[in-house]
Amino acid sequence: MIFTAFENLGSGEAFIIINDHDPRPLQYQFAAEYPDQVDWAYEAQGPEVWQVRVTRRAA
Repeated sequence: MIFTAFENLGSGEAFIIINDHDPRPLQYQFAAEYPDQVDWAYEAQGPEVWQVRVTRRAA
């Protein structure tokens, strides 16, 4: 679902992932599947809530 949401983003658009733990493994997956297409920025880093802004880089 997360990768589908990313694929539907336009250039420069973003969404926020909200999780109860650090989604860092997902960052590695994005880097492998979409090299040089993703910006990953933490907006909150726990301990209870983690928020990451995932942005599709401009082409």
